Amino acid sequence: MSAAMIWVVSSNSEVGFLAKGFFRGEKLKKVGKKHKCYSLFSEPGSRKPGLVRRVVANPSGNLAISSEQLVYDVVLKQAALVKEQMRSREEDVEVKPDIVVPGTLGLLSEAYDRCGEVCAEYAKTFYLVWCRRTDELVDGPNASHITPKALDRWESRLEDLFNGRPFDMLDAALSDTVSKFPVDIQPFKDMIDGMRMDLKKSRYDNFDELYLYCYYVAGTVGLMSVPIMGIAPESNVPTEIVYNAALALGIANQLTNILRDVGEDARRGRVYLPQDELAQAGLSDEDIFAMKVTDKWRVFMRKQIKRARTFFDQAEEGVTQLSSASRWPVWASLLLYRQILDEIEANDYNNFTKRAYVSKPKKIIALPVSYAKSLVPPPSRKLAPNKHHATLG
Repeated sequence: MSAAMIWVVSSNSEVGFLAKGFFRGEKLKKVGKKHKCYSLFSEPGSRKPGLVRRVVANPSGNLAISSEQLVYDVVLKQAALVKEQMRSREEDVEVKPDIVVPGTLGLLSEAYDRCGEVCAEYAKTFYLVWCRRTDELVDGPNASHITPKALDRWESRLEDLFNGRPFDMLDAALSDTVSKFPVDIQPFKDMIDGMRMDLKKSRYDNFDELYLYCYYVAGTVGLMSVPIMGIAPESNVPTEIVYNAALALGIANQLTNILRDVGEDARRGRVYLPQDELAQAGLSDEDIFAMKVTDKWRVFMRKQIKRARTFFDQAEEGVTQLSSASRWPVWASLLLYRQILDEIEANDYNNFTKRAYVSKPKKIIALPVSYAKSLVPPPSRKLAPNKHHATLG
């Protein structure tokens, strides 16, 4: 398969790319007949997380790859940057000190202070300033005036930032950060693609499409954050497993947001639920717009909540591998967000007119619990490869 031309499918049918030799070192196992379906597994002994990728041969002979594999390539790229930095440290490669231009040190300190103020204003659990600003482009007060060209300009500004040419004070803080940590630009660009998707897409045919959207708008946050949070020195699992767990937490959080906000989104004419799974449950958009809790809806919601919890479970495997200073806020985010799913159940799955939220007493209880979990060091044994995502099941 080394010369195969592969079409990588995204949730936007107009977007894709060709890659050569994608399956080199992998093996294909036939699992279907009618549509020539295959499952793609890692080779025995591979240290990759054991994601099951579904690929389907189309009439042209090319192979369509799931969004999961597309996203996992970004995980591998980010993990490679971390490995490269760690290798450089082990080899005691001389690193030249930053050259500080006279008069800029105070401005940089002020920039970081301003970033802290933005976090304090917007973040209830965890948020990155740049992510907040990007999100505001499509959800903020000026969202109705945002165009694809505006997002193109924002992406160009991002590239300048990564090249050491920040536009403003907040950009300067991020530019300084990415110059010191093994942060890749791709998750940032992917988040902007999520904003582009929101401008023109309000339905998702299946979970594969929804998964890519969740990665764009939330999974990217995990990949941006791990290089800054750091991995515990005593961790003995492959770096990509930690990144994959961070990705899973972002996916889980976004799925939880979607399930919590079904009614709110419906009032805006948007449905962030897999259309094929709605149909399988005997439901349609009209049922959602009617905003009535039925037995069919309860069955559908149980399946969606189960999937979100599976991603939370996968995320837990990676939290303990983070540096000790970073584990507490991540555990707090995970536990609090997971409780939103409990509240949806407590509301009898009425996410049309009742907003599920975690009460203040429960939040207070979650903090010491998450702190206690953060004190647990990485396990001495090596983690087994991650189980496949519960994506299409």
